[in-house]
Amino acid sequence: MHTGSCLCGQINYTIASDSGPIIYCHCKRCRKSSGSAFVTSMQIERADFKVTSGQDFIKIFHHDGGVDRAFCSNCGSQLFSTRAATPDLMRIRLGTFDSEVDSKVSSHIFVDSKAEWHDILDNAPQHAQRP
Repeated sequence: MHTGSCLCGQINYTIASDSGPIIYCHCKRCRKSSGSAFVTSMQIERADFKVTSGQDFIKIFHHDGGVDRAFCSNCGSQLFSTRAATPDLMRIRLGTFDSEVDSKVSSHIFVDSKAEWHDILDNAPQHAQRP
């Protein structure tokens, strides 16, 4: 099981499963939403995710591309994203975990649109788009 929270602590959650794959997404939308070179997410089953406090602080940004991004309305922390194409899965932002994660990155996706100022230096598989 994993636990996590937003920066201000208003939102807390649990994940009732083992670690899923950790993915670095380099697409332009993830870069824009995070303000960084990529977003680091762990893919999990939606049924394993539970908000334990602060549900009222969660706001959803609905993007035309079928991706919904959840964030804390108080501190702005990105929490997770969901895709209309995969309704049973969600991608939790790894930086919001409070518990330890033993896994390492499993892959990089959308490397064809990665930031030109960022070099990928690990040996994880790289995919031009979503595999």
